[in-house]
Amino acid sequence: MKMKIKRYRPRDWTVQPPYLYEHYRSTPLRSPRKPLLPLTQTLSELTGPVYGHNAVHPGDSDLTTNAGRGGEAIGERIIVTGRVLEEDGRPVPNTLVEVWQANAAGRYPHKRDQHDAPYDPNFIGAGRCMTNEKGEYQFVSIRPGPYPWGNHYNAWRPSHIHYSLFGHAFVTRLVTQMYFPGDQLLPLDPIYNGIPDENARQRLIARFAHDASEPARALGYRFDIVLRGRQETPFEVRK
Repeated sequence: MKMKIKRYRPRDWTVQPPYLYEHYRSTPLRSPRKPLLPLTQTLSELTGPVYGHNAVHPGDSDLTTNAGRGGEAIGERIIVTGRVLEEDGRPVPNTLVEVWQANAAGRYPHKRDQHDAPYDPNFIGAGRCMTNEKGEYQFVSIRPGPYPWGNHYNAWRPSHIHYSLFGHAFVTRLVTQMYFPGDQLLPLDPIYNGIPDENARQRLIARFAHDASEPARALGYRFDIVLRGRQETPFEVRK
């Protein structure tokens, strides 16, 4: 008896950011010069890679303490929760979700980040978790700060959290960014505005979730992720 392998609808590239976007100044140097060749969905792309619970350790999802240095990260505590869904709206259970972000001052904890902002030794800026049977995930973190970058004069990136997901097949691979509601830097940001569809851009903005907040400790935000289909979460502008 042959195992039935799920196949996925083609991506809607009209809602995805282009490889070449003139306002994102580094894209002309690295974007493809020739049309891309579409590939058929192979068995390896439809069945793997698969990450299990052995990829996650206790405490990995709490970015305020997972540095393991005995202290707690400085900044406004937040709880980010949501669901990971397939193209047909069904939940994606037991799948790996990874995040990384700047600290509350807008600085990443690696040597190449030369932003003149405080370094927080209790914040490594990365975490991971598995979705539950309902496709739900949750992280505890601090709200990342905006930071300057060299794209144009007085350019600042809005506060954001990076996401990486594989789903249950490589064809559902997604790398994207989550933004915060009401951020005044969003209309000025070429990475966010590189996504051509306004409705698709809105899907990258988390919703304030009072029901996910923890009294006297952290505000909650809800960010649902759709891996493919008409409501798919857009990729970040390819780097």
